[in-house]
Amino acid sequence: MTEEQKVVTPEAPSAEGSSTQNQGQRRDSSANKGRRGGRGGGDRRRQRPEKLFEERVVSINRVTKVVKGGRRFRFSALVVIGDKKGKVGFGTGKAQEVPDAIKKAIEAAKRNMIVVPMVEKTIPHQTLGHYGSGRVLLKPASPGTGVIAGGAVRAVLELAGVEDILSKSLGSNTPINMVRATYAGLKGLRTRESVAALRGKLPEEIRGY
Repeated sequence: MTEEQKVVTPEAPSAEGSSTQNQGQRRDSSANKGRRGGRGGGDRRRQRPEKLFEERVVSINRVTKVVKGGRRFRFSALVVIGDKKGKVGFGTGKAQEVPDAIKKAIEAAKRNMIVVPMVEKTIPHQTLGHYGSGRVLLKPASPGTGVIAGGAVRAVLELAGVEDILSKSLGSNTPINMVRATYAGLKGLRTRESVAALRGKLPEEIRGY
């Protein structure tokens, strides 16, 4: 065989060279994918919207209904929501599952919001809230006292943004009655400016606040 008839076969790439080339291709594809933001384009990671209100579940009860075919179980939830800036509300919900009952209670609480008047993180004056057999006494306190309350009353006051207050339950200890009585007491609060506007006087002329 002459030199002209010799067939030159290309050299096979080494294993090391092929692995380096594959790594480079992977790096380029991952970089392009990061620039495109995945298959659909854009950043799919969505930021969760900030909650306007903080939620607190006060109580969950199981309700049993006896029917012809047996017993049916449902759940009732009592939820208090607030922004800790003066807005607070409560609601109840019933459903066959606990999460659904809580969701219904939250929606009901959003429709039942009130604005609590405050003076330096406490209430402007003493008040007594009534609802049914529940009675809750609320008194303003000096700075640094904290929230002196328990159970359902504490949940309402903390989510309303009150930081210094004294309270005492004088009637029923049922959570729903205590929440409603506290809610009624906060709803009846008045500031010096609002009372002066009703009487047609200056705020400095109103005493007792």
